[in-house]
Amino acid sequence: MTFKMATGCDRGLCRRGVGRQDKQLNTYDWLADVPGNAESTDLVEVQFKNTRKGYYHNVNRLDLKKGDIVAVEANPGHDIGVVTLTGQLVKLQIKKANLKSADDIRRIYRIAKPVDMDKYYEAKSREHGTMIQSRQIAKDLGLQMKIGDVEYQGDGNKAIFYYIADERVDFRQLIKVLADTFHVRIEMKQIGARQEAGRIGGTGPCGRELCCATWMKNFVSVSTNAARFQDISLNPQKLAGMCAKLKCCLNYEVDDYIEAGKKMPPRDVVLQTADSDYYQFKVDILMGLITYSTDKGIAANTETITAERARQIIEMNQRGEKPLSLLDDGAVREADRPVDLLEGESITRFDKNKKKKKKRTPGKPGSTGNASTAGNANTANNTNAASNAGNNGNTGTPNKTGAPSKPNNKQGKTGNANNNGNANNNNGNANKQPRPKRKRPQDE
Repeated sequence: MTFKMATGCDRGLCRRGVGRQDKQLNTYDWLADVPGNAESTDLVEVQFKNTRKGYYHNVNRLDLKKGDIVAVEANPGHDIGVVTLTGQLVKLQIKKANLKSADDIRRIYRIAKPVDMDKYYEAKSREHGTMIQSRQIAKDLGLQMKIGDVEYQGDGNKAIFYYIADERVDFRQLIKVLADTFHVRIEMKQIGARQEAGRIGGTGPCGRELCCATWMKNFVSVSTNAARFQDISLNPQKLAGMCAKLKCCLNYEVDDYIEAGKKMPPRDVVLQTADSDYYQFKVDILMGLITYSTDKGIAANTETITAERARQIIEMNQRGEKPLSLLDDGAVREADRPVDLLEGESITRFDKNKKKKKKRTPGKPGSTGNASTAGNANTANNTNAASNAGNNGNTGTPNKTGAPSKPNNKQGKTGNANNNGNANNNNGNANKQPRPKRKRPQDE
């Protein structure tokens, strides 16, 4: 017995199997790596421009995978599309699309040839110009409609005009004018605002790609009751989607909210306790919690209890009994301790740290001049002071390390001396001799 190691596209894990495609309504083929899935049926799903899809029979038994470009039967001529799904899942998609007649399912001719692709690209290059010109024609005829997009068939023999209109529009004259202008077969197809949003695509407020552009094909009506059941604010700007209609996702969880809401007590019931009466203030339906307040309008002395506890109190009130409080044990709740936001914090945490003074390093011995390496930075500023000190005969004590000289407290004057003894070298006053010290009385 021989075994085959399946890797990459053999297991359907590549772009053709279950990967992402460059069109809307991408289908995840989670049966792509099942042996014999593609041979189980000859039905194939083919996608055309934007969200238009069709289902065809693979009568020629072509080896088709996701991403193959094929030429399919059309009326008239043929069309070019991309294979998006094969196998058992196509049957489920047909049921979802409500294709009841077998005549709607046509056949696949062949894999597209270079000649087919040349005609296809030539037809697609005419779509934008046709759409702009058709809008002007509809405006000239005074029709209350908007032509949103134009799609040419793969062989260029037919054009589909997608339009949006709030009311019924008589476009018989428009079809005649369009046929004479573009010389193709005209097909008008009306779409809604949601279909147009899915055709254009985009990102919703949730941060994900629009549901109508990824997986949703059948649209159901959405009412404001879905927002009321979920306690959502009835703000039109928040409830509306990219199509300016109510968001389709409002219907996703409404059934769960309806089931959970049945377990909640009525809103208008007043809970009576020994100390006060409580009114319903806020409800968390999914969590099953209810917040009651002693005031109808504002949150005063609020208590949050479960729905089961609320029903117990309602039964007690019907028997004429009043519990001590809304709590489960019937005890009075202790007063809430005020929250200290600065607890455990230092009161000086915002004070600026004092800048540490930089220590002056001593200068190298043997340096000359009025300024030493250690930082005689003020020597230039003290030139006049040193000169006066020299004139008066007052000299400072020589500094052996090059630091500024210490002042002579007895004389009150300082001079600048460096390691070489140049104490009074400023302004030519170095040759003057200091005056002799006066003798103290006790010395005499």
